[in-house]
Amino acid sequence: MNNKNNDRKQRNLKSRKDVILPVPVPESLMPQSYPAFLGSLKKRIQQERLKAVLSANTALVMMYWDIGTSILQKQHDEGWGAKVIDRLSHDLKDAFPEMGGFSPRNLKYMRAFADSWKDRKIVQRTVAQIPWRSNIAILDTLKDSDQRLWYVQKTIENGWSRDILVFQIKSRLHERIGQTTNNFDIALPPMDSDMADQIFKDPYVFDFLGTATPRREAELEQKLMDHLENFLLELGQGFAFVGRQVHMEVGEADFYIDLLFYHLKLRCYVVVELKAGKFQAGHVSQLNMYMNIVDDLMRHPEDKKTIGLLLVKEKNQTLAKYALQGYTNPIGVAEWEKQITSSLPNELKSSLPTVEEIEQELDRKEHSLDGEI
Repeated sequence: MNNKNNDRKQRNLKSRKDVILPVPVPESLMPQSYPAFLGSLKKRIQQERLKAVLSANTALVMMYWDIGTSILQKQHDEGWGAKVIDRLSHDLKDAFPEMGGFSPRNLKYMRAFADSWKDRKIVQRTVAQIPWRSNIAILDTLKDSDQRLWYVQKTIENGWSRDILVFQIKSRLHERIGQTTNNFDIALPPMDSDMADQIFKDPYVFDFLGTATPRREAELEQKLMDHLENFLLELGQGFAFVGRQVHMEVGEADFYIDLLFYHLKLRCYVVVELKAGKFQAGHVSQLNMYMNIVDDLMRHPEDKKTIGLLLVKEKNQTLAKYALQGYTNPIGVAEWEKQITSSLPNELKSSLPTVEEIEQELDRKEHSLDGEI
């Protein structure tokens, strides 16, 4: 018996010696091109993983659209109502217990989704590229089809989450984009001018500032820095923060830029000057000087012309237009507000339906068909 145990131990020891665990060669011994090669593979894998996620999302949204379209067709042809929706929910849950999304509420959203987007090609090419929850948010908050499509496209372009999408809708982003008073058309080449016009907005909404409205520039600047992430979100995609109170010495005089950014798409510096009060013509002159200094001291040969953004609490449109005349540097003037909803006309406020209003409208249509089942 002992001999057998000894033989087994000897075999085990021998087999362990035969097992060679792979030990990676030190990175220092790798070819010089290896890090770049590894980086390219990682990027490719990440892209393919993202494609798989997006593909799964597209398939799910298209399935929901098909279900919603089928329900609409049955309602139109055979007068189906709410009772059938409830039964359909029960049977689908029973048939596919591992899947979610078949609640009566979600089936109603599928029907409303299909009713809102009639063209399957548009759904597949555009609308199905954003998550289902984002599509529900758009259904809940917007009635106009053009506005819905605009926010779908912006969600794809900027990678907005549902919460950011809802914020942008509530802040009426589509009405603020391209509304700055500026001289971009004469100070920038046509392509850059169009891009800049669609990047800057008016007004900017700083709803994260708190209850008290800042009355001094230093206080406003500090609060924006305290909420830098929210500030960058409101500025929009592409803004990279460079610094605050950026010191520049020219002719033995000291100057300080309130906020300095670099825009990754425009490929240029953006000088932001903050004003807690009304617009004054002298603000443009001050901003223009700062831009000249940045172009002279900081701008690289590959960078495009520095853009200036003057943010004021109150702007006189006519005065701002006259103040910009004669300047060759691209400058935009915009207001900042704490809550844009406080200045919206009543007719615009009323155009935003609530979730309850959406559901009431869906239920009203269902009840009108109940008697036909």
